[in-house]
Amino acid sequence: MARMPSSIGVQRRGVILSGAGLALPGVLRAQSAHFPDRPIRLVVPFGAGGNLDTLARLLTPGIAERLGQPVVIENRAGAGGNLGTELVARAQPDGYSLLLGSNGALTINPLIMERVPYDTMRDLLPVALCFRTPNVLVVSRKLPVTTLAEFIAYAKARPGQVQCGSAGAGTSNHLMIELLSAATGVGLIHVPYRASGAATPDLLSGTLPASMEQITIALPLHRDGQVRIVGIGLPGRSPLLPDVPSFAELGVPDGGLVSFIGILVPSGTPAPVVGLLREAIAAALADPALRARVEETDSLVADAAAATPAGFGALLQREAELSRRAAAAAGMLVR
Repeated sequence: MARMPSSIGVQRRGVILSGAGLALPGVLRAQSAHFPDRPIRLVVPFGAGGNLDTLARLLTPGIAERLGQPVVIENRAGAGGNLGTELVARAQPDGYSLLLGSNGALTINPLIMERVPYDTMRDLLPVALCFRTPNVLVVSRKLPVTTLAEFIAYAKARPGQVQCGSAGAGTSNHLMIELLSAATGVGLIHVPYRASGAATPDLLSGTLPASMEQITIALPLHRDGQVRIVGIGLPGRSPLLPDVPSFAELGVPDGGLVSFIGILVPSGTPAPVVGLLREAIAAALADPALRARVEETDSLVADAAAATPAGFGALLQREAELSRRAAAAAGMLVR
């Protein structure tokens, strides 16, 4: 298992071993003076057509425009995101290999999988958080509750009886259930499904009373009146659902786990290159047209403070700690 250090180091190793051989610092500095002078690849560690891939295709044109070079998306699915993540972690640290990473491979898998072939905090350098896709608690319309407070009261009156679905064991949805149960003392019964949205038929029929889902899956159903979203995993309320309380209001630290998406590079990438990438990403994210299109997918563009190496690094630390706490509660933590 890859162990996570307690902090993200500012100083990185001077010599990085990669598939291309040894990259000497002096060589990298000389190369960075001309960066970028060829196309850049953005590795998406999941297949085409998913939420991560959709957001990548919205973001890359703006980055390419500002860097003056094409940004080519490379889908490398496998092992829950680990395959593509490892590919970038082992790549030459020259700024031409970027990772569009998310919490599964970055802050959850290293805690619950026996063997993860990279160390997030050691092998990857955060450049900018780009998007957040909150987890939401969805209840069946056949359940006699309309608010989060009513659901908590309903579940407390039936200890060990109320089931709550997720996209699978060890997902952020599952760990969010554990954090919510711990904060409220509800003791929800976790029911793992095979993927995001797979619980929907059971929610609609009333066979499943509740599910923790990504907002991109649940919000269209909520708007159509097929299910109810009663809680959202953010530090505060979302502009997408201003009337729905945050889990933070129930005592869940920072509102719990958020499905985040950000760009990282191999550790050892020169600071001037990281700076150019950060500026291009920040400019792309500030485009009102991009923000409008992202909101159409029911995701949120990260704020300016988070779209920095320091801001994204702090989020990674926070998410890793919350994930560790939730994985321990679920009995999934690998030591």
